[in-house]
Amino acid sequence: MNTLSRRQAWLLHGGLLGTALVFPLVFRSPFMVNLGVLALFYAFIGQSWNISGGFAGQLSFGHVVFFGAGAYASTILQMRFGLNPWWGLPASALAGAVVGYVVAFLSFRAGLKGSYFALITLAFAEVLRIVANSVEITGGGLGMLIPFKPAAANFQFPERIGFYYLMVALTVASVAIAIWLKNSRFGAQLAAIRENEDSARALGINAFAEKIKVLMLSGAICGIGGCFFAQYFLYIDPTIVFGVDKSVEMLLVSMIGGAGTVYGPLIGAVLLAGVSEGTRAASTVAGLSLVLYGTLLVVIIAFLPNGLIDLIKRMAQRSPGRARQAARQGDA
Repeated sequence: MNTLSRRQAWLLHGGLLGTALVFPLVFRSPFMVNLGVLALFYAFIGQSWNISGGFAGQLSFGHVVFFGAGAYASTILQMRFGLNPWWGLPASALAGAVVGYVVAFLSFRAGLKGSYFALITLAFAEVLRIVANSVEITGGGLGMLIPFKPAAANFQFPERIGFYYLMVALTVASVAIAIWLKNSRFGAQLAAIRENEDSARALGINAFAEKIKVLMLSGAICGIGGCFFAQYFLYIDPTIVFGVDKSVEMLLVSMIGGAGTVYGPLIGAVLLAGVSEGTRAASTVAGLSLVLYGTLLVVIIAFLPNGLIDLIKRMAQRSPGRARQAARQGDA
């Protein structure tokens, strides 16, 4: 994004938004609309990981702890206390932010960083999975089944296109946050912490406080993703919403697309959703999509360590040069 002028950047944002808005009007089949929903969903939760892991360098293997907290917070309020499920969105954001604060405070106060921090987040996710599996309010191991009452007022749209446009709005909001981080003082401080935390402290940056803030922000976004997941699939249980596979998906879309970039998670999510739904439709082999995920990640790390967005940037930079060369040859 730094190589684009302001006008080019706004044209890019507008073009991507326009494409997203017309997608379900052009591809009307339920399969394609569902594919669009899942791609945007992966982009949204991937952006939550990217905000802490990509922009701030706080790599997490247990980001699903925020996702599960949001899913259960919204569903418990709906099923046990009768609140309208739309209130689940702010409630899940608050739950994710609170869990983010607890995880960050305990981890960073203990001086954990790098692989130690990544592993402790995985431990927190496992602890909450065991708790959710053991207490009555969460339904224990049986989980919680949300009654099907199709109406927009119930957060259950009669057609999937309603969920699609909701995910467009949520994804736009997450991208806007990423753009803000790229250009704000807070984002600059996070970048300094990511590159060298000791040097950042020497510059007067309160690394402890900034890392807590970014994990709370990341947790809030991920919590909202958990709320959406619960309403879209109408069922949650501890294994699903605290399973490590969700953390892997968040990490994958960011790493494949380009961690620490604005649109990296979106690029990775489109590829991930295509692989996931394509293999499910074309093959009955269990776990094939996971094999392909792993293969993609190995290839990206080996040949494009900065993600697919780096390849796109290289191609864009070469195109003007080729155009000028062709023009010179034509003049000759």
